[in-house]
Amino acid sequence: MERGTGNPYETDLDRNAANYVALTPLSHLERAASIFPDQIALVHGSLRRSWAETYRRCRRFASALSRRGIVRGDTVAVMAANTPELFEAHFAVPMIGAVLNAINTRLDSASVKFILEHGEARILITDREFSKVVKPALAAMDHPPLVVDIDDPQFEGGELLGAVDFETFLREGDPDFSWSPPDDEWQAIALNYTSGTTGNPKGVVYHHRGAYLNAVSNALSWEMGNKPVYLWTLPMFHCNGWCFPWTLAVTAGTSVCLRHVRLEPIMAAIKQEKVSHFCGAPIVLNMIVNAPEALKQGITHQIKVMTAGAAPPAAIIEHMERMGFQVTHVYGLTETYGPAVQCVWHEKWDDLPIDEKARLKARQGVRGPMLEGLMVADPLSLEPMPRDGRSMGEIFMRGNNVMKGYLKNPRATADCFAGGWFHTGDLAVWHEDGYVEIKDRSKDIIISGGENISSLEVEDTLYHHPAILEVAVVARPDARWGETPCAFVTLKPDAKVTKDEIIAYCRTHMAHYKVPRNIVFGPLPKTSTGKIQKFELRKQAKEMEDS
Repeated sequence: MERGTGNPYETDLDRNAANYVALTPLSHLERAASIFPDQIALVHGSLRRSWAETYRRCRRFASALSRRGIVRGDTVAVMAANTPELFEAHFAVPMIGAVLNAINTRLDSASVKFILEHGEARILITDREFSKVVKPALAAMDHPPLVVDIDDPQFEGGELLGAVDFETFLREGDPDFSWSPPDDEWQAIALNYTSGTTGNPKGVVYHHRGAYLNAVSNALSWEMGNKPVYLWTLPMFHCNGWCFPWTLAVTAGTSVCLRHVRLEPIMAAIKQEKVSHFCGAPIVLNMIVNAPEALKQGITHQIKVMTAGAAPPAAIIEHMERMGFQVTHVYGLTETYGPAVQCVWHEKWDDLPIDEKARLKARQGVRGPMLEGLMVADPLSLEPMPRDGRSMGEIFMRGNNVMKGYLKNPRATADCFAGGWFHTGDLAVWHEDGYVEIKDRSKDIIISGGENISSLEVEDTLYHHPAILEVAVVARPDARWGETPCAFVTLKPDAKVTKDEIIAYCRTHMAHYKVPRNIVFGPLPKTSTGKIQKFELRKQAKEMEDS
């Protein structure tokens, strides 16, 4: 039979409006509102809003922005706690092609000013709680944006800075506003700034395709099902809440808002709202583990916890599991829309002792459903490392849930994408079963007498000490060894232990060259997402060496 010319699968089979639609998470909102109109979408104190009402408010919000002159490619900044206004902004802002910039609420005025100017924000929607930071930032700008105030009755104090409050602004819009999805799924949907330790933060740009896929990936990989009840312990400004505002629309779930991440309201919400899922850094899990027994009473339903931000010590995972919380460890960066790697569980591990389960769960894991490539490789040659659980390399990723790049920073974008992979800067080993386990950030490895010491390994050992609540280990300069481990420790309430006792404990649980030579007691500096600021501790350790 004579072969025809050309590829028949590429002839007269073109894309058209019937068979191709650009991916956008906005479609999840419309679907949730049309199929589950009466399902509760948002809970904020006594406030209850359905998906139908939320959809109308988002359309009204988008309309109001449009009437104020906001168009495709404009930036709308939001400085807010985990309240309905920020949740609604995740849909309303991109409905008109604009880009949402949710700002870290822990930043200082200079950083907020830089972000507003660098992102060219046209409108800033800000909660009165953060007026002490926002007001001087706006005053220092030559061309400040239009300011809209969030006047949440749950917060008393602060100052209204704008000419209009949020609810009045919303009334400017049309609840039946006819919005259009993007014609190109590569179009920007969000702008998130990294919390760099030196210099100005970099603006990470997300696109509609990545937001859609990571939202679905969250639901699929966490087996969330329909109508989960999700507690907002994770800041919505952090990687757009790991894309969970869009995930809650995928699943027609309920968002339980939480202004402040404090133990009592967390435990109360879990009981009262029957929370089924929440995310948070290990510090949040540690807070729950060490809660008074009275606060733990009354929790009788299954709760799934997703944790990341730093490698959670196996001891914390073990304690959470003993309390009945099912912990899923994930890994990602701002540049990967939040969690892109997950420690997928296997049934063959079900009968293992709980401490062994915790050790397995402490690994970062394997690529999520929407990540196309994950490897541990040599940072220079990009040659994959052996899967032996010992050979250390850098983690690399590639896929649709990797950012577009850094805003106005082509050099940094090119550097992080060199070789066709995203360079994470995290050092890890690759296990025989394909699971990745981070050993440290490249800057956090301690090199003592030519030996590499993982600060995470030392921390994990210290977390097993019954008197220790929190710990962070960094390198301290040493004239003989180059560097030695220095441990910063916060003790549990009423706990008493000496430096020498902690050092003796370490000597019985790890190689002697890994044992911290210095123990410093006190609270640990943290970011707004609960990450311990090791760069501050490195400064302290250096000052100890210089003094």
